[in-house]
Amino acid sequence: MAHYDILIADDHPLFRSALHQAIALGLGPDARLVEVASIAELEVRLTEKSDWDLVLLDLNMPGAYGFSGLVLLRGQYPQIPVVMVSAQEEAAVMVKSREFGASGFIPKSSSLEAIQEAVRTVLDGDVSWPPQAFEAVSVSAEAKAASAGLASLTPQQFRVLTMVCEGLLNKQIAFELSVSEATIKAHVTAIFRKLNVRTRTQAALLLQQLESIGSH
Repeated sequence: MAHYDILIADDHPLFRSALHQAIALGLGPDARLVEVASIAELEVRLTEKSDWDLVLLDLNMPGAYGFSGLVLLRGQYPQIPVVMVSAQEEAAVMVKSREFGASGFIPKSSSLEAIQEAVRTVLDGDVSWPPQAFEAVSVSAEAKAASAGLASLTPQQFRVLTMVCEGLLNKQIAFELSVSEATIKAHVTAIFRKLNVRTRTQAALLLQQLESIGSH
């Protein structure tokens, strides 16, 4: 039997535990499951080991702007399949997940069996999408451009970008990340070049293109 290493990234302990149990029941001892609760924790795990068989990624994670976590993952680790997991089950959310490179989507309302089947399907090298993922929902050109730009950022540049968008000054970001202000300035210059923007406001607006549909 194949052995699978799976990362579960969700900030809700209860749902993380439910996903863990569903997959452990479905795959048995062949699955090694690791849980993380933020994008920062996810990055640490991916830095330690880059040959995960699957990442299950919650859409609204601390440290991510909607789909930015997915875009960052696909840009940095294109070899790892990512399945989005969300309580937001609108067609637009699923279509965007597909457009931005996910291998599947698991609604949080799914049954135990449906979760297990979706995970098995993606581990077998296929994709797993609910029918809504193929509805005629257009993804804006701006969102696609934002996705392409963000996919080219390094994890550290992405971290700097999110702090810029939170309104922190270079000096504050340097303190938070324990690096020099000159390093942050260099990061910001590189980020602006990759995203084709000139100001912090433009960078923030671009990141907002990847925000998920408004919460209900």
